[in-house]
Amino acid sequence: MEHRDAVLFELLEAKYNQYNTPAFIEEDPISIPHLFTRKEDIEIAGFLAAMIAWGRRSLILNGAKKMMATMDYAPYDFVSNVTAKELERWNGYVYRTFQETDVKAMILSIQRVYQDFGGLEYIFYSDNPETPIYSGLIKARNILSGGSDFPKRTIKHLANPEKGASAKRFNMFLRWMVRKDSRGVDFGIWKKFSPANLICPLDVHTGNVARKLGLLQSSQDNWKSAAALTQRLRDFCPEDPVKYDFALFGLGIYDKL
Repeated sequence: MEHRDAVLFELLEAKYNQYNTPAFIEEDPISIPHLFTRKEDIEIAGFLAAMIAWGRRSLILNGAKKMMATMDYAPYDFVSNVTAKELERWNGYVYRTFQETDVKAMILSIQRVYQDFGGLEYIFYSDNPETPIYSGLIKARNILSGGSDFPKRTIKHLANPEKGASAKRFNMFLRWMVRKDSRGVDFGIWKKFSPANLICPLDVHTGNVARKLGLLQSSQDNWKSAAALTQRLRDFCPEDPVKYDFALFGLGIYDKL
């Protein structure tokens, strides 16, 4: 390893160790699925929280907690048994552009996913050996939006890698579900996936930090950049490259790099 990479590796490892701790959970959207212990509750709560994970984190948490309260803090039971009458609970729900029409559509799509596919894990899984995550995200997006009554306005909340979207929220959700370590932050409850194949969640903050560190050359925060950043991170940890998402996020938010 060249000297520059060795220095960078030490920084990434130090910041990963600093921020991949239970203390990280409280202020982060991952705190929402941590309210639960049942696999289905964790993944549904995580998916819905990830869907609104843009903007100020305090507002994201407020919006996601309102979601959980609307489902009586039993997301799997609610989704499994929801009726048209119970969907009215969502009337007036607003988180920025994610509004009652969108959350109702997502609830019904998730219900269909559990009924027809056995759960969220199975719609995100792809056995494509070259691009498993890319293929899986396209598959999941198509299934989630595939209902005959799925609103066109809601599709924009499902990122499309085929059109270049970095799919930050999808990739963050997959990190939560797939990564498993001893720190107690990510869950690691989806066993069909390899952490080695995950793609680093990329947004303006992590992108800027990655550029300052020389990990990313492109000025665009798109899918190609997310894949390129992840490939660079594999130089430091090929079996678990997205563990450095903690480092990049922490350097941007807390260290103000």
